Amino acid sequence: MRSLDTTLNWRLEPRQVRVTHRPAPELDIGWATTWTDVREAQRLRYRVFALEMGARVPSQRHGLDADEFDAHCDHLMARESPGGALIGTYRVLTGQQAQAVGGLCSDEAFDLAPLDRLRPRMGEVGRACVDARHRHGGVILALWHALADYMVDRQLSTMVGRCSIPLTDGGRAASSLWRRLRRTHIVEPELQVKPKLPFPVHLLDSSCETEAPALLKGYLRLGARVLGAPAWDPDFGCADLPLLLRFEDIAPRYGRRLLQSPW
Repeated sequence: MRSLDTTLNWRLEPRQVRVTHRPAPELDIGWATTWTDVREAQRLRYRVFALEMGARVPSQRHGLDADEFDAHCDHLMARESPGGALIGTYRVLTGQQAQAVGGLCSDEAFDLAPLDRLRPRMGEVGRACVDARHRHGGVILALWHALADYMVDRQLSTMVGRCSIPLTDGGRAASSLWRRLRRTHIVEPELQVKPKLPFPVHLLDSSCETEAPALLKGYLRLGARVLGAPAWDPDFGCADLPLLLRFEDIAPRYGRRLLQSPW
């Protein structure tokens, strides 16, 4: 693992997008340009993942969620206003950046060999989180606008990532969601991937109807598909569903909103 003091060489110029629609507060959306920015994102992630969710995260003793991928990623940041508090973040790893760190973060949890032909124009999104006081949808939508611009700028055709399902109910929700989504939102067989540490959905009651987490519902409405069965993440105490979003699959009503900024 690289030192947390690794110097970053950013290739993407910061971009500011003012969001003035309600119910979101006034926001500034931009890309991290300094290591101080990244540290701020890592502290927000720590508050959400470790303190709120109880996850065991890297560098926990420093009050950070930091790993070896951070130095290679582009970090998207949502602030309340110019110079205001950080309230939301995503990180993005392109195929070219992944080569420098030895692969995507999702490669650690899944056998992604079926996606090899997509990697040259594929990116990975992850570590998405929003401060608890601002989870009203507007922040995520604003971040998605910037991610859509990013895909266009970098000529990316595909994004992959993982959506976490909490296991506070013993895993019944994860099992039920997988049972439903494998019928309605699964990718074609040649693209399906396998978890390296499968979550034992076959051992759990999957008969209950479960509402998907808000972020997962948003991804599915956007046009994302499920890549395969969930992996178990014991550190975060969740089941991770692997997702794929092809630019061509973005639902038209979302595509118009994301690619034609209304501000």
